[in-house]
Amino acid sequence: MVDPIRIGPQEALEKMKDGYTYVDVRSEPEFVEGHPEGAVNVPIMHMGAGGMTPNPEFLEVMSASFGKEAKIVVGCKAGGRSLRAAQALASQGYTSVLDQRAGWDGSRDAFGQVTEPGWSRAGLPSAKGAPAGSAYADMRKKAAP
Repeated sequence: MVDPIRIGPQEALEKMKDGYTYVDVRSEPEFVEGHPEGAVNVPIMHMGAGGMTPNPEFLEVMSASFGKEAKIVVGCKAGGRSLRAAQALASQGYTSVLDQRAGWDGSRDAFGQVTEPGWSRAGLPSAKGAPAGSAYADMRKKAAP
């Protein structure tokens, strides 16, 4: 398994200015509540009544939306899902994937204390809702037959 390069929120913002796309891999409801400005949503897990379940279409939607050389930063809430997403993408041949390790909220230690502020806590440019072209429904359309 390839270990992706992990970067902080400020570094992620700088990478976006350099042409990287921020792919928020949190669930659709989490994305709607708030996300990095300019991010697109492709959940690696779906939120349901029974908790979180894997999104079986994750790699298919990513493949339909981004070429293997696309410059991508993946992020989630605290870094766990984005690390899995970055590893999955690297295993599929993606060559420029970075993991935003602190996510939207922040990295936490075993006691729940924030060890690194995430995107929202760092006060970086954020948006709410599911803007056209960035919502998961729009991303899925790219993978439709």
